[in-house]
Amino acid sequence: MPDLKSKKEEFSRSVKDVQQHICDELEAVDGAQKFRIEDWEREGFGGGSTRIIADGEVIEKGGVNVSAVGGPLPEAMQKKFEVPESEFFATGVSLVIHPRNPFVPTVHANFRYFELYDKDTGELKDQWFGGGADMTPYYLFPEDAKHFHQVLKKVCDRFDPNYYPDFKAECDAYFYNHHRDEARGIGGLFFDYQRPDENRTADDLFEFSKAAGFAFTDAYLPIMKKRKDHEYEQKHRDWQEIRRGRYVEFNLIHDRGTLFGLKTKGRIESILMSLPPKVQWVYDHHPEANSPEAELVEHLKPVDWINYK
Repeated sequence: MPDLKSKKEEFSRSVKDVQQHICDELEAVDGAQKFRIEDWEREGFGGGSTRIIADGEVIEKGGVNVSAVGGPLPEAMQKKFEVPESEFFATGVSLVIHPRNPFVPTVHANFRYFELYDKDTGELKDQWFGGGADMTPYYLFPEDAKHFHQVLKKVCDRFDPNYYPDFKAECDAYFYNHHRDEARGIGGLFFDYQRPDENRTADDLFEFSKAAGFAFTDAYLPIMKKRKDHEYEQKHRDWQEIRRGRYVEFNLIHDRGTLFGLKTKGRIESILMSLPPKVQWVYDHHPEANSPEAELVEHLKPVDWINYK
């Protein structure tokens, strides 16, 4: 492993900048509501800022959170990472936006950074970057999926031509409800445990993470603006709420970020802010054959959206 260079301070500042940028842009589109800001502290070390928006014209519920926490690595995480007693630091920005209109997709993104230290000396032993963005539509507009992926590919290609195909494949594999045998949405990017090596420095990985964070608004907001005034009926809302149920299932059963937050005694309200406000679970529900709802379900699998026709 190359010499480690802490990016703790820079990444902590960066996620605050990304949070402010995204909140400003979302408030401008919604027009009716502002983010409620709640700063908090974690027992031991760290804290964060939870920003929640609800009951807007466009956004039914959303959150854009930053946190920076640290201290002794919990035993469960020691076993997960296969390391002895250690100290850790973790920071990141995480967001989920649940729009009101069923023709506007739900979206999720997070960008995070982790450092691991020797318990006795405080020496930096390991570091990695992670994050990504993925979109969960309720009605399929292939041109929207294509746009979302094109923006993400463009930012990846600035740093490494292998990033987009590798991280898209990771996203398709990760955001998958295995108990349902279907993807959560149309994917995007997902990367984790990205460490400096002989081909890239910690600075390179930091710059990529920052660029991807700021690119989120270019990927998502044009879609939100295009679909937010689409006419809809109650049947469309019902389908949206049924699909939101699948979103909840993923977050509570499979999501590693939720698990990490709970095991490190994170702030519960911030961890679970990703859950939508209104959800349905309809027993053994299947959409009508050849319907727009069925078309969506047929595409809940890995798709080459860049070249989709």
